[in-house]
Amino acid sequence: MIQAGGASSRIFARGSKYVFGTLPAAEDYFRSTIQMLGQLAPKAETVAFVSGNNAFDLAVSEGTLPLLKEAGLEVVLHQQYSEATPNFYNILTLFASRAPDVLLWSGHEPNAVRFIREARSRNIHPKLFASFTVGVTNANFTATLGKDANDVFGMTPWLPSERLKDRWFGDAVQFASAYEKKFRYPPDYHAAAAVASVEAYAIAIEAAGSLDRKAVRDAIAKLDFESLYGRVRFGENGQIVMPLTVVQVQDGKLVEVFTDAFVNRPIYPAPPWDKRS
Repeated sequence: MIQAGGASSRIFARGSKYVFGTLPAAEDYFRSTIQMLGQLAPKAETVAFVSGNNAFDLAVSEGTLPLLKEAGLEVVLHQQYSEATPNFYNILTLFASRAPDVLLWSGHEPNAVRFIREARSRNIHPKLFASFTVGVTNANFTATLGKDANDVFGMTPWLPSERLKDRWFGDAVQFASAYEKKFRYPPDYHAAAAVASVEAYAIAIEAAGSLDRKAVRDAIAKLDFESLYGRVRFGENGQIVMPLTVVQVQDGKLVEVFTDAFVNRPIYPAPPWDKRS
């Protein structure tokens, strides 16, 4: 199995030799964001970390807290919420009292939208910026929140680019155009990761010259190719090895900001709610 829906490393920690995945490890989702923090002025000192209680969010927490400690950032609030029955009132009350420089938020898009709306209605925001794991790259996120989506940070392993090429679609921009024409909304990284999964099967089967189960599995484990999603190669545990790009919504558009260096200038510190364009 090459799956494109699960990022938790728990999927890959069971010793299975036949499970692969094209989403980067959830534990690393905030790594590039924290690296970026170290290069911004004014310097952030305190962080609030809010996360859901499913396997993905727990994995994000397990990876992020050590990264924050390593970066010398003080976690002044660490709260978990129920993904099934979220209640953000008390969390936001605590958040307001601790007044952190940065908010790191892990959860899925509907709850991210709800959290932002509740924070906006109570005029609660971090001093410097907020970053969300999932949702920011989706077109629906900006369409739903309007100007309240502006200046929010997120991360993604993929954005459409002409430099990302393959033999089936040409390049990622052509893929994105064809996808939007067919489905009437633009693809996010989940769609590109799914395409990479199928392409990985095709290339591995060609390399194996067979449909033999073990031969195909061994060919998948050895893959190293460029796709419209980026470079596809799997670690020893079967999970893709791929860095994430920090993005920010600027004037309603998604902008690449940081990989291991700045790509574009971020809006920082993010202005308060009533000053956002």
